[in-house]
Amino acid sequence: MTDLAHFVLGDGPKRVAPFSHAVRAGDFLFVTGQMPTDPGDNTRCVPGGIEAETRQVIANLKSVLAGCGAEWARVVMARIYLTEFARDYAAMNAIWEAEFPPGKLPARTTVGVTGLALGALVEIDLVVAVESGMR
Repeated sequence: MTDLAHFVLGDGPKRVAPFSHAVRAGDFLFVTGQMPTDPGDNTRCVPGGIEAETRQVIANLKSVLAGCGAEWARVVMARIYLTEFARDYAAMNAIWEAEFPPGKLPARTTVGVTGLALGALVEIDLVVAVESGMR
């Protein structure tokens, strides 16, 4: 049976609900969907629309990965949730694509939703390949 490791990071993004930042199962790390929360106040999203929110979500995801000893380059799968799909899809895609080397994009699903916590425009969760000996 695969052992599980639960990560709740004291110096990671402040949680907006009761969850682990990530859970390792075998050679995969499952990262909870991150919000575009203001680093100083987890009760609100960063201002600036979809571009600013997407950049903050990615920064929060990278912070979680660093806290778990995992690497952004090892992202296998992402799920992206957008509340304004038609309006924000292209802008979010441009920012997302720029975060990866050409030809190295992870698998991905993007879903339009009716709402997200804190009134966010975007949320992203990840599955990341990790080394067996990862903490």
